Amino acid sequence: MTFYNDIYPYYPQQRTPFIFDLSQLIVILVFLVLACSFLVILPGIRGKGRQFWMLRITLSLFIGVVTVAVNFTSDWATGYIKTNTTYKSFSNAMVSAEIGLHVGFDGINITLKGNPVRQLNETINYNEMFQWTDDYKEDYVKALERGLPNPILYIAEKFTQDSPCGLLFQYKYSGHYASATMWTAFCCWLISNVLFSMPVILYGGYMIATTGAFIIFSLISFATIHNAQFCAISLGTVSLETAFGGSFWLSLVTGILCILIGGAVILMDVFIPQKLKILFTAKEGDEEDDITECYLNKSFLEKDNVLPLGDVRLSVPVSIKT
Repeated sequence: MTFYNDIYPYYPQQRTPFIFDLSQLIVILVFLVLACSFLVILPGIRGKGRQFWMLRITLSLFIGVVTVAVNFTSDWATGYIKTNTTYKSFSNAMVSAEIGLHVGFDGINITLKGNPVRQLNETINYNEMFQWTDDYKEDYVKALERGLPNPILYIAEKFTQDSPCGLLFQYKYSGHYASATMWTAFCCWLISNVLFSMPVILYGGYMIATTGAFIIFSLISFATIHNAQFCAISLGTVSLETAFGGSFWLSLVTGILCILIGGAVILMDVFIPQKLKILFTAKEGDEEDDITECYLNKSFLEKDNVLPLGDVRLSVPVSIKT
């Protein structure tokens, strides 16, 4: 875009974290600390309940970290192409590059990597983030002022508010509702953990199934974007098309897992409620290992036992004859 006296402007590359950013690392670190804390107290759990308790905590933390972390990822929808395209405005110089588009709840991430990386006496390796949670148009204007390569500006322009494609509104609002539903699923997950720790295990099963239902609703909300008609994003002779990314499929697996766990708890409560209580309380399941022998003093039982207070006497019969 900017071209002065046959010299391309120099600008520092925006080192935007791709896929994993600081927010995701913080979320993962918090859940890892919780996992380590539970591992520390694991040896204090006696008997056969230790394995089930460990499995329960691991699955619960996995569901929690996925539900939170996917709100900050940039790979809900991804697309890659390899093509020969112009590199700068006002120049016919062509480069061979791999171009990637990564869509998340809060914006898009566009990557451009040369093949090879060093071409036209430059290192072609860009990673640019455009967020629509703030002012997308302002980010786009700054990209124009900095003179980003043509492929990045071309794709970013498709998501501007003035673009006839309408991609900004389609992805922005579908991501907005999907993110809100995913946070609702996280709240249900918190409630389910509280209920599983109380003598209301059945309601915990209901809530973990509800968690899975909200995750599925979030996926449906985001997937509706693919029912809309897209503008063609053509670079050279190749068109860039997006498909569901890793975060989408990971959330789908997590949602199905929640529904299966909730369904298993509900069915066990109907058919084998005692086994269900044993699994979650880890008290009755270890009877064979923890039985202690009791010795009774028969001579003591044959006599009348006097309580410490007053003249109240308790008579304990040894046997009852009919």
